[in-house]
Amino acid sequence: CHHKHLCCSSPYVPQSHLRYTPHPAYATFCRPKENWWQYTQGRRYASTPQKFYLTPPQVNSILKANEYSFKVPEFDGKNVSSVLGFDSNQLPANAPIEDRRSAATCLQTRGMLLGVFDGHAGCACSQAVSERLFYYIAVSLLPHETLLEIENAVESGRALLPILQWHKHPNDYFSKEASKLYFNSLRTYWQELIDLNTGESADIDVKEALINAFKRLDNDISLEAQVGDPNSFLNYLVLRVAFSGATACVAHVDGVDLHVANTGDSRAMLGVQEEDGSWSAVTLSNDHNAQNERELERLKLEHPKNEAKSVVKQDRLLGLLMPFRAFGDVKFKWSIDLQKRVIESGPDQLNDNEYTKFIPPNYYTPPYLTAEPEVTYHRLRPQDKFLVLATDGLWETMHRQDVVRIVGEYL
Repeated sequence: CHHKHLCCSSPYVPQSHLRYTPHPAYATFCRPKENWWQYTQGRRYASTPQKFYLTPPQVNSILKANEYSFKVPEFDGKNVSSVLGFDSNQLPANAPIEDRRSAATCLQTRGMLLGVFDGHAGCACSQAVSERLFYYIAVSLLPHETLLEIENAVESGRALLPILQWHKHPNDYFSKEASKLYFNSLRTYWQELIDLNTGESADIDVKEALINAFKRLDNDISLEAQVGDPNSFLNYLVLRVAFSGATACVAHVDGVDLHVANTGDSRAMLGVQEEDGSWSAVTLSNDHNAQNERELERLKLEHPKNEAKSVVKQDRLLGLLMPFRAFGDVKFKWSIDLQKRVIESGPDQLNDNEYTKFIPPNYYTPPYLTAEPEVTYHRLRPQDKFLVLATDGLWETMHRQDVVRIVGEYL
C-alpha cells in the first residue's frame, strides 16, 4: 500500500459553538504591517483597544508551539502499519484552549486511533473525552477472552495488559485526580460486555464498536455528574465535564480498513493523488449542523410537530448550539427537574454560574442532543495518501481542496 502517511491536524479559529455567552466577548484582529504583524485585542467594554506588535519569528513561535509529529517505527526495515506517521497542531483561540487531540496505537487489537475534540462552554468535556474515548473504543474492540483476562488481573491485583500506547505532545495531559473514577466506569463497561458475551468467538463489528463506545462514554459522563462524588474537587470536575460539551471526529485505521466516527461538525478529509499528480479531496464525514438536511429532518422527527419551528432557530439547536451532536451538554439532554436538582445540590461554583442555571427556550421534550456518531467506512487504495482530521475552524476558513493541496505539497 502507498497510503502510508496520515496527517491529523486540529487547528482552531475564533468561533463560538454557543450563542449564549455569560462573560464579556473578545474580538481579535490580525493585519500585516510592513514587516510586522499588528495584533489588536480589545474587550467589548474596554474604552481603548490594546495593540501589540509581533515579529515574524514570534508569529512562527506561536504557530509552532503545539506542533507534534510521530513516525510509526519500522521492524526489520518494514512498516507493519498502513500508517507511516502523523503530524498535528493546535492554534488557540481561547484561553485556555478548548479543543483537544489524541493519537494512540491499539496494543491488544490491530490498528491506530486518531481524533480531534472541539470543546465549547469550557474545556472540561473535550479534555475528558480526549482522555477516555479511546479506552472505550479499545475495550469495545477486544475479544471476550481478552476482556476476561483483564478482569481477572484486576480481581487478583496483577498487572493489567496494556491496551493503548499513547502518542502525545508534552502539553497534552491526563487528569490524575479523576483517573480512579474514570477507570471504575470503564471497568463497569467491560464487565457488562463480558456478561453480554457468552464467550462464543465472533468477529467484532468495528462500526458497532465505535457507536457503542461513543454512546457509553457520554452516558457515563451524564451518570457521574448525577451521582456526584464525596471529593469536592472531583464532584465539581464531573459537573463541569457534563455541563460543557465537545464534538469528536475519530479515525480507526487497520490495514486497508479506515473507519471514521464523527459526532458534531469537525471533519475528516481524505487526500487522493490522481494519475496526473494532482490532488483531490474526498469527504469521509458529514457535518451535524443546520447545513445538513438529513440532520434537520432527524431532529424534527424526534420531537412533536408543534416543535418543528423551535427545535432549530437561526441555524442553532434551540437557537443556541451550533452542532446537533455532541458529548456532554446535559443542558440539552436532561429534564428541567434533573438539571435543577443537580445544580441545587451541587457546589456553590455551579449554582452561581449563570450558564448552568440557564434553561434553553422551548425546552419541552429532551433530549435534544445525542453523542451517537455517524460512522463512515473506506477501503484504502494506493492513491489514498493521507487523511486530515480538523475542527470546524479550519473548514470555515479554507476550502477542502486547498487543504488537501497544501498538505499534499508539504508531504
